[in-house]
Amino acid sequence: MDNPVPPPAAGPGPRRRDRHGRGMRGPIAPPQVPLAASRAEAFADLVQDSVERLERRWPQLADIDFLVLEVPQPAGGPGDAWNDEAVPLGGAIAAREGSPARVVVYRRPVEIRTKGRDERAALVHEIVVEQVAELLGLTPETVDPRYGED
Repeated sequence: MDNPVPPPAAGPGPRRRDRHGRGMRGPIAPPQVPLAASRAEAFADLVQDSVERLERRWPQLADIDFLVLEVPQPAGGPGDAWNDEAVPLGGAIAAREGSPARVVVYRRPVEIRTKGRDERAALVHEIVVEQVAELLGLTPETVDPRYGED
């Protein structure tokens, strides 16, 4: 009489099927689909698109850090407040010893001033062009000949 091989013991291994015989559910949307991107990520993508557009003409932009921050800090400190006209949309910080030049775009003030993605993309590009022009000591029209046409 041959000894049959006993079945493997059922243990707490990974569950491959649910009780209806279907497989485990996957993500709602793949990562490359815009549904999966947050508003902050979509805004950062707009800034990156603008930078890539300018880098074709100005390769030295690779040495500049481009940052997205939520809101600017008032110059006087946390107790101070901005009035509606004075809230900056972006800023440029010149290079110092040990740190590269930086261009900052403030997400919330830009979002408040724009209605749709196209309008937001145009404003982000204007801000990036203006700040790069300030860092390079040029006019915005020199940095991007299409500046102001949108």
